[in-house]
Amino acid sequence: MAEHILFLTGRLAQASLHQVLEDMQPLEFSYEIRQMGVSVAALMTTDMIQRRLKDTGPASRILLPGRCRGDIQALAQRLGIPVERGPDELKDLPAYFGRQALPVDLSRYDVQIFAEITDAPHQDVDAILARARAYREDGAEVIDLGCLPDTPFPHLEEAISALKDTGHRVSVDSMRNEELLRAGRAGADYLLSLHEDSLWVADEVDAIPILIPSPPSELESLLRAVQTMERRDRPYIADAILDPIHTGFMDSLARYHTLRRQLPQAPVMMGVGNLTELTHADTAGINTLLMGIISELRITHLLTTQVSPHCRAAVREADLARRILFAARQQQAPPRHMDEGLMALHERRPFPYELEEIRALARAVRDPSYRIQVSEQGIHIYNREGLHTATDPFDLYPVLDLADDPGHAFYLGVELARAQIAWQLGKRYDQDEPLRWGCAVRPEPEDPDRHKAPGPTLGGRHKAQKGPP
Repeated sequence: MAEHILFLTGRLAQASLHQVLEDMQPLEFSYEIRQMGVSVAALMTTDMIQRRLKDTGPASRILLPGRCRGDIQALAQRLGIPVERGPDELKDLPAYFGRQALPVDLSRYDVQIFAEITDAPHQDVDAILARARAYREDGAEVIDLGCLPDTPFPHLEEAISALKDTGHRVSVDSMRNEELLRAGRAGADYLLSLHEDSLWVADEVDAIPILIPSPPSELESLLRAVQTMERRDRPYIADAILDPIHTGFMDSLARYHTLRRQLPQAPVMMGVGNLTELTHADTAGINTLLMGIISELRITHLLTTQVSPHCRAAVREADLARRILFAARQQQAPPRHMDEGLMALHERRPFPYELEEIRALARAVRDPSYRIQVSEQGIHIYNREGLHTATDPFDLYPVLDLADDPGHAFYLGVELARAQIAWQLGKRYDQDEPLRWGCAVRPEPEDPDRHKAPGPTLGGRHKAQKGPP
């Protein structure tokens, strides 16, 4: 028997919710909509619902607006039926009910991230530990200490010891065999990088060597180094060296492909910094494309850096990309509809409302509070006095009655600037909420089961209404 869902909403969203559900024509459930005596659905709380909902009728579960705050488990216990939050935006209900029975599992991956501190000799131990802690929070498993040519690193051993004491695995990247020996003897887990003429270093220490070709274009030298380590029954990781664009990039991709064909079971590393650091493009897309190559070739280790300012989220991006690509490979599917975190600038469905729908919402408003929404046509702001549309917030200022309310003018300035950015880039805008930038910006943690603190709206004659309805 089909379940019966009770949808709770506000006055202004009631007609839109009816229309969305009517267009869906769901066969898997019947439904009832109840308006809870509040104009804007986002202002509902579980405490309010508990006071106002006198009965649940034949409902088998209750669906609340996504922005409804409060303890839904306590509400469910009090009402005696399951309660859950729907999407933040009611226009997303079709996707909400069309989702898979189980969400995509992004907890699994098979690529280990090495995050390099490229200027480690210039950092004291406390600074190294702080950087390592941030990298680990972003997803890195191994902290790589990058040594510098002709630069002493007197505190190398101390840094390794401090990192190990705080639970980090450590690699050391140096062009000098003496530094690699020091690192191995101090307890480093990995050494970057050895080639066939420096394999003797691996005999002196327990650290796992990352093997590279010498010169970088000579894959045969890497294959010989691998064969030597395998004859010695010693662990290793092979790295064919990814070259920058226009200095051998395509040839280096071919080396990785050949390496995997000749060594189908070997652990392999790809260092992606030559692409992310030396290409002035947003790194989320670069990391995702490279992770697709890594996934297809079953590369097991990735080395990344965060030197250039535009690479500031490279570790977070690599962490999410490896999870999405692993899930996509498991499903034998393209990496789409799994997570939005790698879409920092644009969104799949940025403008859920058409202009005519916004006009209908504006006609229903009977109070002086301003609502702001964005559509393909631009930025829309409305209250009981009417609807105004523009693509530049400065064009809206003359029609807003804010001359004696500077606090509220400031608030609306902030919100209209957000709305303009969303319209320009094609992003979702929700009034009183920060714009979402995927994994490029770590969001503030929020517990939807706790009542949200009052928003930034300041007092005044025309208080902005949290919206859209």
